[in-house]
Amino acid sequence: MIHTANGMISTSSSSANAQSPGLKSYFKTPEGRYKLHYEKTHPSGLLHYAHGKTVTQVTLAHLKDKAAPSTPTAASSSFSASSGVRSAAARWLGSGNGSRALGFVGGNGGSKSVSSTSRIGSLGSSSSSNSMTNTNFDGKGTYLIFNVGDAIFISDLNSQDKDPIKSIHFSNSNPVCHAFDQDAKDGHDLLIGLNSGDVYSVSLRQQLQDVGKKLVGAQHYNKDGSVNNSRCTSIAWVPGGDGAFVVAHADGNMYVYEKNKDGAGDSSFSVIKDQTQFSVAHARYSKSNPIARWHVCQGSINSIAFSFDGAYLATIGRDGYLRVFDYSKEQLVCGGKSYYGALLCCAWSMDGKYILTGGEDDLVQVWSMEDRKVVAWGEGHNSWVSGVAFDSYWSSPNSDGTGETVMYRFGSVGQDTQLLLWDLEMDEIVVPLRRGPPGGSPTYSTGSQSCHWDNACPLSTLQPAPSIRDVPKISPLVAHRVHTEPLSGLIFTQESVLTVCREGHIKIWMRPSVAESQSSNSETVLSTSFKDKPLLSSKIGSSSYNQ
Repeated sequence: MIHTANGMISTSSSSANAQSPGLKSYFKTPEGRYKLHYEKTHPSGLLHYAHGKTVTQVTLAHLKDKAAPSTPTAASSSFSASSGVRSAAARWLGSGNGSRALGFVGGNGGSKSVSSTSRIGSLGSSSSSNSMTNTNFDGKGTYLIFNVGDAIFISDLNSQDKDPIKSIHFSNSNPVCHAFDQDAKDGHDLLIGLNSGDVYSVSLRQQLQDVGKKLVGAQHYNKDGSVNNSRCTSIAWVPGGDGAFVVAHADGNMYVYEKNKDGAGDSSFSVIKDQTQFSVAHARYSKSNPIARWHVCQGSINSIAFSFDGAYLATIGRDGYLRVFDYSKEQLVCGGKSYYGALLCCAWSMDGKYILTGGEDDLVQVWSMEDRKVVAWGEGHNSWVSGVAFDSYWSSPNSDGTGETVMYRFGSVGQDTQLLLWDLEMDEIVVPLRRGPPGGSPTYSTGSQSCHWDNACPLSTLQPAPSIRDVPKISPLVAHRVHTEPLSGLIFTQESVLTVCREGHIKIWMRPSVAESQSSNSETVLSTSFKDKPLLSSKIGSSSYNQ
């Protein structure tokens, strides 16, 4: 059982330790200890695995006060990590999307104090529908949305209760991806993509207010696979797109929808003439929905992520290629291949200068938008990398005062059950030497035939896989085994790091400054405004902390 009298978990009785023997409840970094604060999971008795298991992804969603005016931002407020999590302020978790992260913004009001009779944990009996009445819900708060099996679960992030406050079950297919837009102008702010290819848009607030276990007030797109019957793999709101969103599928196609149009609008597209080439086709009628089809690759698109200003869209696929598109121009800008195998996850830096990718080569690749190529490889995982994210709340200790980021902190998780934290400082990266002709000086190269280290790669070209000898290597600052099951994603918030495993168990690791303040002051409130100055400012060392 979790004791929360002073706002912290009692490690001697933590359910985490009981379920995960051998796992530590903290990990060390140069700025202090990250401590396991609490966990979120699902009541296993409610799951029906008739349709097979799916990989859990997490979306962080912040519901504003209903009466507050909408203030659209340049970035989507949902972060669902590819194959995992993206952050809400940024693809937020995420993403998001993604992957950029919302902090704990205030308490969740009445929903934080939902009585035990309204918890989903009591749904085991068929007569428990009355127990889900959310009479205390006040329409604001920060929530975790995650899929397990045939259900979507919603947990109150600011509550230390392990069980979710809401479940939504699907009868014919499994939910596999989702995205949230906190600045949606009308009620529909949550997207859900299914294994069948179907897509729903709903109001998160309306789902929380409803007492049932089915979607309410949903708009249905691609019904019964009428447009594309392959599995949804990733979904994202277009930042500043006024209700537009993009759905990626396992057959290599993406579709652009507008939520203010009828979800059943007739759409027919021209036949794809060359499956190996990128192409865009637009719907023939103004009322059609989807409005466009992007044919990206032959195999599955595994994840998509918009840059925070919405200018660029990154896709990663089964074929091992990262592709970056100018979204408004519908043109390929750059991209390249993994060292080997498929790419599984991607994430943008807040300033749009770098893209992280991870996949089956066990590497974390750092791509530069300025150079349009890989500029660093992170070596440290022992299995596939399934989630990556930049920590936009970490403050660089060596800021040059110009407002420009000179060091980046990012994280990665993998099927090796490890969380790795990395520091990226381009000026500190050691560029591998390549021998030149006799009597000549060494050259610096990425190994690609078309570009050298000091030269940017050409526009609109996909780079081949570079030689592993020719790309600068970076090592993790921290390596910590955080779960017993393979991980699927991570999200950074101002107060914490969230990790999630494929089976739907989420852990919240509090940052050192937050954990210390809670230990010294039992009255400390869990959530603070994400508008506050960054929490971490201590000097970062170069040693690696292996737990």
